[in-house]
Amino acid sequence: MTTTTQLIRARRFLPLFVTQLLGAFNDNLFKNAMVLFVVYGVYNSETAEARFSALASGIFVIPFFLLSALAGQMADMRDKSRIIRIVKFCEIIIMLVGGTGLALAWQGIALHLVAIPLMLLALFAMGIHSTFFGPIKYAILPQHLKDNEVLSGTGLVEAGTYIAVLAGTIVAGWISVDTAAAMVVVIAAIGYFAGRQVPPAPPLGKPEPIDYHVIRSSINLVRTTMQDRRVYLAICSISFFWAIGTVLFVHFPPLAKNMLHASKEVASLFLVIFSVGVAIGSVAINALLKGSVSARWSPLSVIGMGLFLLAFQEVCAIWPPHGGPEKLMNVGTFVVQPLALPLLLTLLGIAVCGGMFVVPLYAFLTTFVDKSQTARTIAANNIVNSGAMVVGAIATGIMSLLGLAVVTQLMVVALCCVASAWLGLLLYRAERAAKRP
Repeated sequence: MTTTTQLIRARRFLPLFVTQLLGAFNDNLFKNAMVLFVVYGVYNSETAEARFSALASGIFVIPFFLLSALAGQMADMRDKSRIIRIVKFCEIIIMLVGGTGLALAWQGIALHLVAIPLMLLALFAMGIHSTFFGPIKYAILPQHLKDNEVLSGTGLVEAGTYIAVLAGTIVAGWISVDTAAAMVVVIAAIGYFAGRQVPPAPPLGKPEPIDYHVIRSSINLVRTTMQDRRVYLAICSISFFWAIGTVLFVHFPPLAKNMLHASKEVASLFLVIFSVGVAIGSVAINALLKGSVSARWSPLSVIGMGLFLLAFQEVCAIWPPHGGPEKLMNVGTFVVQPLALPLLLTLLGIAVCGGMFVVPLYAFLTTFVDKSQTARTIAANNIVNSGAMVVGAIATGIMSLLGLAVVTQLMVVALCCVASAWLGLLLYRAERAAKRP
């Protein structure tokens, strides 16, 4: 706890932590305000709602797939603090566009012709923003922190991210769309000023030319990074986690509305519970590992995630009917339902196990490579992760078009946890083999 307290108070960590916190908050405030408005205010079909939610998720992650290699090269070859300032300034402009789309949607002005396209454009641009910021937030940690602080710093960044996701999700579910339109611009401006306080982080390696051919550089980056077996297995394991998470996040709003007959505030509550759980898992695994970087708990954690997911879908399957779409339950009515507590507890269990699974894997990526290569390693991870997330979003859309019930889709996702546990076990074995003399 002493290390955590020291980091929170240190300028070498606090400005980055605050900048990341505000960025994650803004991402989720904007995205959830948009998705909840469209799901609850525009469409009246479960298939159309799931398709739009999957489309939004896909649009956000496409830049990670296309531009992560370029982002990683720039982060390793340029001063990371300077890139942060540029990226956070761009966020202000992006949110002006997105805020305009939200405001037009609230007023019902050119909804399908202008408002929704503007919101999706801003979402795509925020994906670009996060693509260039993502490698920095992890790669800068080994540069500013001591070796025994990296796991703690990574855990704090993960926990802070999910606290911000939690806050953004809560706010998006409870405020009006026009308020969200103004709020995203204000938060972007505050994030820019916080980012200006991040200490310099000049490149550590010898300058190399940047390859601007995004396809070639992406292929080369992933191929080079995957040569280390531990890094390869960590990236594959993280990618499975995010593919699973994508399917869950796509389904939360339509599931709440159509299966549980609950309002958008309840859908927001689901996302909140998930975010709190991941934050709890992030802190818990740091305590269990006592600051060491290890995949020891990863297989067990993801198996627990799958079991909780099976329990969650079982509760959803036996949820009693509560009337039509015109009689959606608010949070107060929902939480007093007999099955509400088991539903929320199983959801919390999914998220806690997920947090325990994924945090040490991110620490692997920043610990077992040279510090001059960390940004590119994270960028390679982002490329593979985003590909997995796009596959998850596409698979969700296909399963919905084929008429598979949501509970059936959740069962498919639970079975995928077995593959993720197998990868985690291989990673732990590779870790132990590397430590033998």
